[in-house]
Order: sequence, then structure tokens, then C-alpha cells
Amino acid sequence: MAALEEIGEILQETFRWLHRHPELSYEEVETTKRLRQVLQAHDVAILDSGLPTGLVAEVGTDGPVIALRADIDALPVTEETGLPYASEIPGHMHACGHDFHTSALLGAALLLKRKEHELQGRVKLVFQPAEEAPGGAKKVLETGLLQDVCAIFGMHVSPRLPVGTLGLRAGAVTASVDRFQITFRGQGTHAAHPDAGIDPIPAAAAFIQAAQTIVSRNLNPFAAGLVSITHVEGGNTWNVIPSTVLVEGTTRSLGKEERQLIRENLCRLAERIAEGHGAQAEIDWYEGPPATDNAPEWIEVARQAAKEQSLEVVEAPASLAGEDFAYYQEQLPGAFVLVGTGHSFSNHHPKFQLDPAALQPAAAFLARLAEEALRRKS
Repeated sequence: MAALEEIGEILQETFRWLHRHPELSYEEVETTKRLRQVLQAHDVAILDSGLPTGLVAEVGTDGPVIALRADIDALPVTEETGLPYASEIPGHMHACGHDFHTSALLGAALLLKRKEHELQGRVKLVFQPAEEAPGGAKKVLETGLLQDVCAIFGMHVSPRLPVGTLGLRAGAVTASVDRFQITFRGQGTHAAHPDAGIDPIPAAAAFIQAAQTIVSRNLNPFAAGLVSITHVEGGNTWNVIPSTVLVEGTTRSLGKEERQLIRENLCRLAERIAEGHGAQAEIDWYEGPPATDNAPEWIEVARQAAKEQSLEVVEAPASLAGEDFAYYQEQLPGAFVLVGTGHSFSNHHPKFQLDPAALQPAAAFLARLAEEALRRKS
């Protein structure tokens, strides 16, 4: 406990600095510089990753290798919390808790460094850029620095859980995320003469209504999935039927089969509805991260580490939010856990905030988790 108390001030100072200086995906230059300074000041080795932003550090001795990951980027949100350490950059905010993740991992790094020669292997500390892009996880994987890693762990703050509580669940905790853009293409004409053209607006409207039946009438009622239409754009004046209407949105699911089924049905629906209206549907599909996939054996390790830190453990509430930590889990076993930070507005809300009192328990948990994971692999 003495070591944890000694680094407490560093944790709080780092957290407040990060919160005041949020940087968007792939722009985390000052954040990376700050992390590098703190790690070097405590003799934590920083590996040559070639990453423009973000970094990978390491502590430990010969033996198996596990990884701990935190994301470091912020969101294009204007903060409305009124906190004394609120964002100093207009339009940028750590509205998802990545400042917390980063600070907790930094604390874990300092704790592990203090007992480096007692570790039964090595811990790679991944300060990942661009989770919100998403895709920063892919950039880290491309460095090759995780090729010797046998398990990876990450965390995310939860405003649905109180401080001192962890949410653990085997299998999916977050969903696969896909984005689609559909352009319904007709033939523009004067609003007074619709017969002289092909109106794409009724086609788009019919699709928007019908898209909701994809989940309600095609997925198993006990499966999780959704289709959300979030952006509709067509026309620019009151008396002209436009040539095109753009419909944009996202699909989410917790299973691979459901993910594919939603995509196939949505594309087919758009094409058939467009055809029925004499129009065309041009579909652009952007595949995001898959669902997270927590290995039961590593969830049990996390449960044991939580017990040793006197943290309460509950079943993590599943979410259809996305998380690019899932890219790591496509290649590496591991676990993604939720950390209670006190009840608040939801993530991504301009009034989202968390209780900094959760920082030290989170740092201690990550450090203990790393020790226990290495012991299991030794």
C-alpha cells in the first residue's frame, strides 16, 4: 500500500493534466510527450515502436510476456462539466475516460517497476492512440511488438458502476461496429413534375422504415443487434426533387453470425426497395472492430486479482458500444474489464465525469492482474 500511496500524487496530477489537454485520434503529440517524460523519469524502458503518437513501454525480466493496454485519445466534444481541471482546448474533451485509462496504466507501470525483479516475466504497457478513430489497435499490432505476448488486458470506465467495483464477463462485453452509407440515386426534376424524373426520397423513406425489421424479424429474439439510421441528407431547396438521397448509419451485434446476417439483409433491402422505386442504391460499407471476446480463463484471473485488491466484482453489463480492443483479441487471448467510476452522465456526453478516487484502485488492480497473469504462465 505504501508504494501505491507514494504514486497517488503522480496519478492525480497526470489525470488532471491529461483532462485539461485532450487530443484527438492520431494527434496525441503532447500526450505522448508527457507519458514519455514520466516513464523515463522512473526508468521505465520505452520500446522502439515507430508510432507517431502513442508508445509501448516494458517492465520485467525473462519469461512469458503479457500486455496491458490503455487508449489515450479524446473526442471532438465541448466540455460542460465545470470541473476546475476542465478541457482547455475548445471542442476537445476526454468524454470517454481515456485520461483515466492512461493514468491508471501509468500507475500500474510505476508499481510494476518497483518490483520488477520479482516479476515472473515481462509486461508490455501499450499506450494506444486513436481508439476513437477507431483503428489505433491495428497500428500497434502492425509494429510487431506484441508478437511475443501470450495474453492482453484492457479496461474501460463505467459510469454505471460505483467506485470500487469491477464488471467482468466472459465472451462479448462490447459489440461489433459497422458503418454504412447508402446513396439512393434517382433522377432530379421539378417538384411540379415528378413524373419527369425518379424521386429517391420515397425510396430512402421506405428503406429507413423497413430497416428496423432487419433486427426484429430476422435475428433470434434472444440475440443482440441493432440498426441505427443517424444521418439523412437529400435536396437543397423546396421546389426541386433531388437526384440523390444519402442515408447513413451503424449496425451493432455481439455475434459473428448476427453481424453478417444484418449486413446481408440491410444491403439486400436497400437494393430491392430502390429497384421497386425505379432508383438505384449505391452501398458503401465500413467494417469496424468486432465484438470483444473475453477468454473465461483470463476473466477468472481478473476475478482473483480483484479479490486480492478487495474490489467488488459484478457481472459486466453487455453493451452495443464498440471498442477497438477487440482487434487485439482477434489475435491474442485476454480480457476487457469495466471499472466503476461513479454514476454520471454517459460516456461521450459533454457533462460526463468520473470520480478520481477510482484511480488508485484501478492502477493497483492492473498491476496485480499483470503479476497474476505472469504467474499463471510461468
